[in-house]
Amino acid sequence: MAELIRIYEENPNPKDVKKVVDIIRRGGLVIYPSDTVYALGCDITNNKAMERLAKIKGVKPDKAKFSFICEDLSNLSDYVRQIDNVTFKILKRALPGPYTFVLPGNNKLPAVFKKKKEVGIRVPDNEIARALVRELGRPIVSTSIKDEDEVIEYTTDPELIFEKWEKLVDVVVDGGFGGNIPSTVIDLTGDEPLLIREGKGSLEI
Repeated sequence: MAELIRIYEENPNPKDVKKVVDIIRRGGLVIYPSDTVYALGCDITNNKAMERLAKIKGVKPDKAKFSFICEDLSNLSDYVRQIDNVTFKILKRALPGPYTFVLPGNNKLPAVFKKKKEVGIRVPDNEIARALVRELGRPIVSTSIKDEDEVIEYTTDPELIFEKWEKLVDVVVDGGFGGNIPSTVIDLTGDEPLLIREGKGSLEI
């Protein structure tokens, strides 16, 4: 049974952040707020947790389109091949913000991602998400949590999220009501930026 932990974005309590991160470190799955919709994630270095994440999403780990949630652009080189100045300027302008950028992966990717040539990178404009990553010391592999409801695609109420997911995950962070528009996804692996999904992020970056 999952724990529900309330954290305030304006001033995340370090004790609560540490409590959540301790669960993530032990291989737990976390649902947490971002600057778009609530996300489901785990420690990037924990293969068992990654397998659980993929199973919940109904995909094989090496086929899953998970994003890497980073605190800032400083640990980009850990998982991304060298990028040119134009690409870096786009990232610098847009992040932190409601974007997922698809970038060329390097050979330091975790085992589960070894076959992948690209990775989705997110730096959300949400202090709770970034505090979790900062405390963990490495990215959180994440995916949006979707609702079966055809009208409301994403649940925004953390208590309803907890009711639905408490037997599947280990901790749910209540960071207040979430959004219901996902991130804008832009592929930066080619010569020109390619829009994959229009979401919350403006296309003028």
